[in-house]
Amino acid sequence: MDMYREEIEKQEELLAHLYDHIQTAESEKDPMTDEERLRAGVRPLLFWYEKNRRILPWREKPEPYRVWISEIMLQQTRVEAVKPYFERFMEALPTVADLAEVSDDRLMKLWEGLGYYSRARNLKKAAEEIMELHGGVIPADYQKLLKLPGIGSYTAGAIASIAFGIAVPAVDGNVLRVISRVMASREDILKPATRRHVEALVQAVIPSGCASEFNQGLIETGAIVCVPNGEPKCGLCPFESVCLAHRRNLVGEIPVKTPKKQRRVEERTVCILESGNHEIAIAKRPDQGLLAGLYELPNVEGQLKEEELAEIFDFDPQQVVSVEVLPKTKHIFSHVEWRMIGYRVALSGALPDRFLCAKRRELLEIYPLPGAFAGYTKEILRETGK
Repeated sequence: MDMYREEIEKQEELLAHLYDHIQTAESEKDPMTDEERLRAGVRPLLFWYEKNRRILPWREKPEPYRVWISEIMLQQTRVEAVKPYFERFMEALPTVADLAEVSDDRLMKLWEGLGYYSRARNLKKAAEEIMELHGGVIPADYQKLLKLPGIGSYTAGAIASIAFGIAVPAVDGNVLRVISRVMASREDILKPATRRHVEALVQAVIPSGCASEFNQGLIETGAIVCVPNGEPKCGLCPFESVCLAHRRNLVGEIPVKTPKKQRRVEERTVCILESGNHEIAIAKRPDQGLLAGLYELPNVEGQLKEEELAEIFDFDPQQVVSVEVLPKTKHIFSHVEWRMIGYRVALSGALPDRFLCAKRRELLEIYPLPGAFAGYTKEILRETGK
């Protein structure tokens, strides 16, 4: 029996090797259609993915809730950065019901540092709808998934295909880049029409019973082979033999993307205000707009001089014990860049009434402070050893 098993494994290994090195014949006079070109790469892609896929916590246990949370976290965030957040989130909120019932502050504290906080707010809204409209069960239906807050065509496709095996496309930036290069397409990948065309193309070639592996294979190819920055690893790509951009030496020109608008630069002054009993001043941001509903260190637009701090932040200059000038730092949002200077002001008495008073432990455990202030919150927490 062992001998037969070994023979089967050898044959499978040989097939994988052949598919890794397959060359698809194509006549210049009779070129393949886009669908034929992509279809020619399906089996090589499945073999490649089986051998090369990364081991990721949400991938090894692809339950609907875990897939959903991971996909939202991975939007505009690196895989390595997401891993510890995902594990902590799953431990704190293991079910849809837990997510629907969590307080806003607790949710934002779990999300603290991931950025794009509207993602977390939409997660909770969607969880509430799942509890109310779907009996607490994430629907195994692409169209119903699309109707949930914060879920677009890619995320709905990812949940449907990975968690439920439904044959629908999951087209993200990685997939758009791979397909554009395979087809040598110069269509702008940021245009909705281009995405719809690629989704239709992918839909047409999804292999029966392998929707999860196929979609994840496409995504993985774009993430670790046909990479967005740097030289793509064409020699390792399952689409190498059919990729027109590779054949025509166009990988540096494709995909085509509309240039982003230049970010607005905003100068700010951040003030760490500490009372005589070592409480720190914080404030809650408005419920709408940038960093909505989060807590922040006192800050204002513009770069203040030391002698201007007392008037702007409402403290008595006679109570100042010390003033420390902190290093400059910056934070980049999608549309604006904050360039910050900072001061640390120790007072002998109480903090101004306009601010909330927080102990260091509360900053660690309760109040969600966005990553925009990370350069200064580390100054507050350095005495704690955290």
